Amino acid sequence: MNPFAFRSHLARRENSPLLRGLVAFGSAEMINRVVRILAIVVIARQVSPTIMGVAALALSLFEVVRALANAGVGQRIIAASEDALAATCNTAFRLFWCWCVGVAAIQLALAGALHLFGMREIPLMLALLSGVYLFMPAGLVQVFLLMREERFGTIARIATVQNVSDHLLTLLFVLIWPSAWAIVLPKLVTAPVWLVLVRRAKRWMPQPEAGHVPWRAFMGFAVGVLITEMVNVARTQLDKLIVGAVFGVKALGIYYFAFNAGLGITTSFVMALGQILFPYICRADDLAERRRRCHKGLMLALVVFLPLLLLQVCLAPWYVPLIFGVQWTPSAPLVSILGLGAMPMIFAAVASAWLRALDQPGVEAMMSSLATAAALGGLAAFAGWGLMAAAGAYVAGLALILIPGSIWCLRQDGGIVSRMPFKRACA
Repeated sequence: MNPFAFRSHLARRENSPLLRGLVAFGSAEMINRVVRILAIVVIARQVSPTIMGVAALALSLFEVVRALANAGVGQRIIAASEDALAATCNTAFRLFWCWCVGVAAIQLALAGALHLFGMREIPLMLALLSGVYLFMPAGLVQVFLLMREERFGTIARIATVQNVSDHLLTLLFVLIWPSAWAIVLPKLVTAPVWLVLVRRAKRWMPQPEAGHVPWRAFMGFAVGVLITEMVNVARTQLDKLIVGAVFGVKALGIYYFAFNAGLGITTSFVMALGQILFPYICRADDLAERRRRCHKGLMLALVVFLPLLLLQVCLAPWYVPLIFGVQWTPSAPLVSILGLGAMPMIFAAVASAWLRALDQPGVEAMMSSLATAAALGGLAAFAGWGLMAAAGAYVAGLALILIPGSIWCLRQDGGIVSRMPFKRACA
């Protein structure tokens, strides 16, 4: 299909939930990115790469642990039938509380272990950030009900308010107190903002009379999703730990800046695509319609994101010193290289939505695990040739696995799992 004809066709389909969702998330993300760039400019001019590296290490460890909270419980709410919805929500609410309290305990244990190894500042940051998990359970059912109802505009506005608040507080804190704490603290301060907005957007209370569904109904799906989320966060966070260990804290600060200015800017668009596609595909009546919606989502993503990605990559040598300051000029090629990593992630986001809609998260987990191993393995193997070569190997590892793997998954039908023995481990 001609991409330009496809884009014109979509423009005429103003009632398309997929198009409305992408427009809502895209508009919200533009606002978020303008404020984020402003915050990055201030941070880059106010703090040293060493301070940036300390904050990057603390936030990377936080993100690694937080991946445990993404256990696939909410996706069961989206996919549940109307008859089982109330009971599914009741069980999910209990599981959210148990799971998030457990994740908070794990993060506190990690902070304690780091303290025993002689670290002082980072363990305190992790202990403080564990409070984020105590705000999550009271709003997660509402979030997934909003996704089920395809109220993407509401979800986008909530995310924008939280993210913009985070960036503005970071900017303010850095101006008042230029330190790693100024970058870390807003993550906790904005958690109550998210909770209040979510509960106002969707009213929900447990309905004891509806009963509960067996918790085992969540587990088979959750195992595959949890593995996928863990390996994805390993891919996006452990690279920073490798860079810090091999090149030092100063180089980590440069890499962290380049990651956020390059790949980080497009990652949120890709994540939004996955969030929109999953309920959009689940609402289809049969496999053929699901496949059509999935292919439509992939084409739309390529038409919209590819030109933006190419502009970002090609113009990095110009806008990095102009916007962020001349001290970051040497990192411009690194921004371009890491920005290319968004292309395989687009394919992976579409394949993820397709596989989860078919109740096949184990296949997704296998592909994500291979991609993570290839990316981190390439990063470590080429570290001896310098930071640029290591970053290039990281992106190449992603592309070699995610692009052909995603295309293969999208070409298969519902029988794909019969050829994947890993599915049995997730059942």
